[in-house]
Amino acid sequence: MDYHPVVAEILGQDDALDLLRRARATGRVHHAWVFAGPTGVGKFTTALALARELLTPEDDPEGRTATLIAADAHPDLHVIRKELALYSDNAQLRTRKLSNIPLDVLREHMIGGKTGDDKRHDAPAYRTAVLGHNKVFIIDEAELIDTNGQNALLKTLEEPPPGTYIFLITDRPERLLPTIRSRCQHAGFTPLDAAAMAAWWERSPVEVDPADRPWIERFANGAPGVVVRAVEAGLPEWRRILTPMIDQLDRGTFPATMGETMAGLVETYATEWVRAHKNASKDAANKDGAAALIGLLAMELRERLAAVTATRDRPAIERQLAAITHVREAERQLRTNVNLKQVFENLPAQWARPVSTLG
Repeated sequence: MDYHPVVAEILGQDDALDLLRRARATGRVHHAWVFAGPTGVGKFTTALALARELLTPEDDPEGRTATLIAADAHPDLHVIRKELALYSDNAQLRTRKLSNIPLDVLREHMIGGKTGDDKRHDAPAYRTAVLGHNKVFIIDEAELIDTNGQNALLKTLEEPPPGTYIFLITDRPERLLPTIRSRCQHAGFTPLDAAAMAAWWERSPVEVDPADRPWIERFANGAPGVVVRAVEAGLPEWRRILTPMIDQLDRGTFPATMGETMAGLVETYATEWVRAHKNASKDAANKDGAAALIGLLAMELRERLAAVTATRDRPAIERQLAAITHVREAERQLRTNVNLKQVFENLPAQWARPVSTLG
């Protein structure tokens, strides 16, 4: 049996789709999968398309399943994200920072059990399918499930009810416990090649200034999802603002307003994102904006390093390598929840230090 046309339209992931297609052909589709690969290359899109197939009964002439999924209203499709904490009955979950997917979110939306507010939840994974067919659970950013949650998920992965399919979507599979990984089939996703990206651009509604497209394509590196977020965030304009400041640092001059500027760009992005998305988390939006800015800086430095390497200018090469080290340290600090404004204020100060004093 071939996949639904929606699956067939997924671009650039032939190896992953062939693996899934072979499993379907043998009638042995595993109940639990890890879809791993870079951000924005189609992992979640593929899982959603497969959910549409798995949830569609043979007798569905009016396309009821597709209509329900498109409306985000299918009762047997469960998408689990860290943002579900915002909708919890548990006040502690609603007010926490969205840095991971805690055990209580899994208890409420998948595996059942008593949560921290002493409420007991039944397990959606073990209910009968509402529409009498299959059930699908998609856990986005599965690497964010905390250790307690991953351990609690093991039983469901080991003994799922018939007709229950689980997809763990991640760009950091090494953060999943070995016991989780060993109970799942794995499909690897890769950046799209030039032909697949060209095909994506042809069907994409994303509009960009032609002058910005080459930079956006390099920044996205084969990830359509990254293209979309870069355009939404206005990253080409961020680059135009920050490039003169990076030039100053290259000349050994400290741009006094750079830290404030970077923090302001992220703050503006997060504010606008929350305004445009109902119940969005400002904390999560700040993290996304900061990650995008770090990615922009990292790419700029890689390209500058390549340029000076060609000239064999040793001092210039050392300056770029030192700057890359500082950006990586800023990224590490952001992952450990150091204050965002503090990180961006400190970064150009460290970047401006003479290379000879490093270490």
